[in-house]
Amino acid sequence: MCAETVDPTADTVDYRDTVFLPETPFPMRAGLPAREPGWLERWEKIGVYDRLREKAARQEGGRTPFTLHDGPPYANGHLHIGHALNKTIKDMIVRSHQMMGFDARYVPGWDCHGLPIEWKIEEQYRAKGLDKDDVDVVAFRQECRKFAEGWVDIQREEFKRLGITGNWADPYLTMDFHAEAVIAEEFMKFLMNGSLYQGSKPVMWSPVEKTALAEAEVEYHDLTSHTVWVRFPISFLRTVERSKAINESKRRAQEVAPNFELIGYEKDEYDAEEHPLLEGASVLIWTTTPWTIPSNRAIAYSHSIPYGMYEIEEVSEGSNAVVGERVVLADELVKTVFPNSGVTKSKRLEAINPHHLVCKHPYAILDPLWDENKQERLSNLRPLLPGDHVTDEAGTGFVHTAPSHGDDDYQMGLKFGLPMTYDVEADGSYRADLPLFGGQAILTAEGKEGPANVSNIKALHGAGALFAKGKIKHSYPHSWRSKAPLIYRNTPQWFVAIDKSLEDGMGQYGETIRARALKSIEDLVKFTPPSGRNRLHAMMDSRPDWVLSRQRAWGVPLTCFTKRGAKPTDADFLLRDPAVNARIAAAFEADGADVWYVPGFKDRMLDGLHDPDAYEQIFDVLDVWFDSGSTHAFVLRDRADGTADGIADVYMEGTDQHRGWFHSSLLQACGTKGRAPYRGVVTHGFTLDEKGMKMSKSLGNTIVPAEIVKDYGADILRLWVAQADYTADQRIGKEILKGTADSYRRLRNTMRFLLGNLEGFTEAERVAPADMPELERWVLHRLAELDHVVRKGYREYDFQGVFQTLFTFCTVDLSAVYFDIRKDALYCDPAGSLRRRAARSTLDLLFHRLTTWLAPILVFTMEEVWLCRFPGEESSLHLQDMPETPADWRDEPLAAKWEALRRVRRVVTAALEVQRTAKEIGASLEAAPVVHVEDAAALAALKSVDFAEICITSGMVLTGDPAPTEAFRLPEVPGVGVVFELAEGEKCQRCWQILPDVGSHSHAHTCARCDAALTGMGK
Repeated sequence: MCAETVDPTADTVDYRDTVFLPETPFPMRAGLPAREPGWLERWEKIGVYDRLREKAARQEGGRTPFTLHDGPPYANGHLHIGHALNKTIKDMIVRSHQMMGFDARYVPGWDCHGLPIEWKIEEQYRAKGLDKDDVDVVAFRQECRKFAEGWVDIQREEFKRLGITGNWADPYLTMDFHAEAVIAEEFMKFLMNGSLYQGSKPVMWSPVEKTALAEAEVEYHDLTSHTVWVRFPISFLRTVERSKAINESKRRAQEVAPNFELIGYEKDEYDAEEHPLLEGASVLIWTTTPWTIPSNRAIAYSHSIPYGMYEIEEVSEGSNAVVGERVVLADELVKTVFPNSGVTKSKRLEAINPHHLVCKHPYAILDPLWDENKQERLSNLRPLLPGDHVTDEAGTGFVHTAPSHGDDDYQMGLKFGLPMTYDVEADGSYRADLPLFGGQAILTAEGKEGPANVSNIKALHGAGALFAKGKIKHSYPHSWRSKAPLIYRNTPQWFVAIDKSLEDGMGQYGETIRARALKSIEDLVKFTPPSGRNRLHAMMDSRPDWVLSRQRAWGVPLTCFTKRGAKPTDADFLLRDPAVNARIAAAFEADGADVWYVPGFKDRMLDGLHDPDAYEQIFDVLDVWFDSGSTHAFVLRDRADGTADGIADVYMEGTDQHRGWFHSSLLQACGTKGRAPYRGVVTHGFTLDEKGMKMSKSLGNTIVPAEIVKDYGADILRLWVAQADYTADQRIGKEILKGTADSYRRLRNTMRFLLGNLEGFTEAERVAPADMPELERWVLHRLAELDHVVRKGYREYDFQGVFQTLFTFCTVDLSAVYFDIRKDALYCDPAGSLRRRAARSTLDLLFHRLTTWLAPILVFTMEEVWLCRFPGEESSLHLQDMPETPADWRDEPLAAKWEALRRVRRVVTAALEVQRTAKEIGASLEAAPVVHVEDAAALAALKSVDFAEICITSGMVLTGDPAPTEAFRLPEVPGVGVVFELAEGEKCQRCWQILPDVGSHSHAHTCARCDAALTGMGK
């Protein structure tokens, strides 16, 4: 403080230099975009993440490990806003648990194999006029590896710029040699436990990418499809032919399912003479995939649907229906089928039981054996078979069944022994030797509709089978990479059977993969939000066997060999030899999975153990979801910074990962560990624009994290994450970010007040809580309450709840109440006064808690706050823990009292605001109101404190007398009335209070308190 030269005769004296005004280098303007990179460099220089690990190792008794296992982003392209949301939430989880006393480890990782990268390299080849298939596969794979490495480096820097902490120096990559070796080992566990098999079933197939896709790689978009209503003629066979057909169906069925019992048509068959209406009649089916008609093998119906035969009596012009024809369909659907078919009048002839019917394939009239293997001479018969999937909500009540091109159809095929077809090639075209349609494309290489649908519609018309046609717009599966439509295609693929009992000694939670997965979901995993449990459970409960194989080049190969000449159902079809498996794993560990493609590798692996010529080497690659599903093995299990049991405390990803990473990790671990690889699953929603629309480049509404960081700083982006309910979809845009920035400024102002008023604070000043005034003890009570709320919120990953609680505390309890009241004491009380020392002691306690509580969210800003007070080359807030808050700070009676005081204070401040608006006063210190309080207990509480100080007035009269009519009241605070009065006396030139004693002391124009303060300063 500077000495003042005072003229006692002057009207005013400038005492500003004697007041303890806040002093801090902490600027109000943050300048985050420019300053944040400096803190990043500093953290890297002092090695904050590694020092935390060292700190945990040194701590006596050790810290409890906490591991969030990173779901790997794909090493392909710059970060989008979803990446930023995801990684920021993960960072808040890791940082908050570290500061709550855990050894919180975070190893970032990347998914590096798979079609997106392969597709990019193919595009580069095509641009150069090269064909990928002409390039050595190892050279091609190395190009893919190099591409992934480049994007890992780019994305790593983009993630670090967001303030994400972790072991960035040693992340995990699915293409690391050790990772590839472990992925192969994990695959070979399925080989050895008997769950791996080669099967032929329809899978989601991309003709553009020429590979099968997992459900997690599929997205749904609207597509306009052809629709056709097709006549399947009802067939009457001579007894001998019928018997042959029945026996052939039984034979086929029993090959697949020995317990098969034909539900069909050998008993009480319709006879043409007894049922003349059936002769010449047709069963009507409806489909949106005319291209699958060649592969039809049956018609499905429902036992619970009433069917009838209808005669067409009248049709509109242009209709394909024929007056006089008879068709069979569900009674309930007549009202939709006939209007769409141009039938204007019809009559129901009789009820029909489809159980007894057999139809002919509609193309039989064009070629009696048009689509058949010549050794199967009875193939044009199409039985009607019962199916649980058939409804009368749409269509005709009959479902065209092509087992090679749909899952329901496939299940019907398994149940009834229907033969599979192989009519469609990898490029989405029919096989060349298919009669009528050979070589025609269903989908082109560009993902457009080929001629197959229209050709089938024309053929149906030519065969007299086309009852009606149309188009429909509906949701249809597309590849999320190429954005092209998909088809269901029957191909030989490799599967893991999830309902097969495994004799692997890990049956604690079930004998099958599905049983273990469901048990894990039900009993072993905590879900945030809880709805995730039902979502994942439903998916796991109904999912089919896991398709592992992809017909691509960039990935970990299916490291297995098959016996030449053996069938997939033969016991010795797969080579199961632990010694061979060990050689493969060792080779991958040394040189990576590329060695699988080096000529002579099979011979090396089998040399001295088996005859290499007796086995075929498989060159399909694993589904990349198997790669990421295996990360628990080579990250959690194998790394020094993994976990003791190979199980993570939490997996955290977007809600789409219930069918993605959460799902594949659960399947994989249940087959190799016997349970889920996680104890907790946290999911977030998707990020939308400010209008709630999905972000799209075509709409121009995408938000790029790098642009937000450039304009606002990463802490604003992090604060947006903390303010959002991440469990639902979130919105972001310029206006929302402006609101976030405003919240940030208010918080920054709180921290600036703390810093400014703690300048020079030492332990010698500290006042014990028991010796503090009531106001300070009320603040400590609030800290004790908040400590519980904040820790509970962080443990439960409720960042929105934590932030809103702290923001309200800072802006309401502190800025609007405590800081507002205590500014006078902090600025004007003598340095050694109990009240000022207690306030500074309280500010210090606030500082240590607010900085650590907010550090997981505002990583840069709280570091700046910390360094303003505790500078030093090795200093960092992020090396600190949240301080323990004594439970005895809680004082419920005191809190109740101060809640009552604050209620009355609101009436007083509202009354003064009316006078300020009316220009009667400029500041509350000009007032000395009379406060009427009817409740005696409340009045006593007010009189027990300096309520004028609390209301920031220069004086106050408290009375239990009834309030006069003109008194100001607030409806929500009954029993309190305020009568405005001006303060009497002169204005103290140092503290600005208006008091009667001002001017009667040795220091001119001061009150007694300020005169004493100046005297104590030696003024």
